[in-house]
Amino acid sequence: MSTLILALVAGAVIGLALGALGGGGSVLAVPALIYLLGFSPASATTASLIIVTATSATALYAHAKDGNVVWKTGALFAAAGIVPAFLAGAAAGHLPAAVLTAAFSVVAALAALRMLRPSGAEPPELVRPAKAAGAGAGLGAVTGFLGVGGGFLAVPALVSVLGLRMKQAVGTSLLVIVVNSLAALGARAGTGGDLRWEVIAPFTGAAILAAWDGKRLSSKITGRTLQRIFAFVLLGVAAFMLVDVIA
Repeated sequence: MSTLILALVAGAVIGLALGALGGGGSVLAVPALIYLLGFSPASATTASLIIVTATSATALYAHAKDGNVVWKTGALFAAAGIVPAFLAGAAAGHLPAAVLTAAFSVVAALAALRMLRPSGAEPPELVRPAKAAGAGAGLGAVTGFLGVGGGFLAVPALVSVLGLRMKQAVGTSLLVIVVNSLAALGARAGTGGDLRWEVIAPFTGAAILAAWDGKRLSSKITGRTLQRIFAFVLLGVAAFMLVDVIA
């Protein structure tokens, strides 16, 4: 299969994930860029952030039109994670790639397991700003450490920690992804390795188009079903990456 076709197919899958699930873009994009398209880990990380930023901004617009974005909570959540993301990103540069990959897979699995548990969190209107800021700072640190947009952790945090309904968490997480991804891109300026724009461009275009289909899909699936799909996707990716590290 040609590189162009692989880029289009992978981009479509990432777009569906972001549009329907509000996350999972980076956790799916990084392995696709490395294992399917031959990117180095450094280049894949930077390329995935470019792809996910553009796709998330498109999906955010679609969800905002339906009123599924809690702007105040989302903005506070995202802003609180910017500085921790920069600091954690600097620390991660001193660790072996295998350690970061293993940590990535473990955190993704834990987030998935949390999503499979019923949320007993308070409704969003009762969430205190300090609680949102604390969760956002923690997510920013993990995002910077692992080098991803953070949507696969933002959704469970918004549901289980901040008490948003699943569809609200999906839309709001996209705001968090855009902010965190832009911050990470700024920190990685000039260090992303060889970026192959002939792959990144079609990948991004397919992802953006598929994000609209993902948004329509999310309107036809119940919140609990959406939550379970998201969790099982995370478990599958976590298992794959952990096996790859061990092998």
